[in-house]
Parts: sequence; C-alpha cells; structure tokens
Amino acid sequence: MEERRRIYRVDYRADSVIVVCENLEKIYGKVKNLSPLGMAVTVPAETPSILGKDIIIVADTLIMYADVVREDECNDGTRTVALSARKFTGDVLEYLFEHIALDEEDGSKQ
Repeated sequence: MEERRRIYRVDYRADSVIVVCENLEKIYGKVKNLSPLGMAVTVPAETPSILGKDIIIVADTLIMYADVVREDECNDGTRTVALSARKFTGDVLEYLFEHIALDEEDGSKQ
C-alpha cells in the first residue's frame, strides 16, 4: 500500500540559538521553515561549518535535537543550514533539565 500522507515544511520565521552538542558553541540564526522532522535555519556566512554535527536548537517555543545534514551558501552573505530531527536520548534530556531547572534553595533559574 502506498503512503498518501506527506510531511511538508512550512514557513516559520523566528530567531534561534543553535547549540553544538560537542563543544557547547552557540550560533545565532533565523528559522526559515520547519516540519515535525526537520528545520532550515539561516546563519551568517562566517559561521564555522557544523555539517554532520548534532545540535540542539531553540526557537520561540520550540526545541529540537537534530543532525546538521546540509549547508548551502546564499547570495546575500548568509548560509542556510538544514536540520534533521533526532529523538531525544535520556542523557540529552537529563542535561537540559539540569540546566533549566529551578534552584531549589532560592527559587531562581540556574
């Protein structure tokens, strides 16, 4: 039986922060579009290549754990980075919760 449903990316404009898991480098960009399985983000051309890296991206109310699967140079001095979503592992979730949890002693964010 042939699958009739397709998952398309939709336009979605938002500021974003990409965190490279290997070295915790932060890269600021702008989301172009997204789907449940991936996302495209525009970053400055001088941003070091992150192709093949696993990253965590935060944009508005979204957070995605992803692989960087493609980078395309644009004519306007930017680069488009294509992301493919990954399932969160227990280690990644634990790291996130440890770093966004409230400090129990004073009730502030860490």
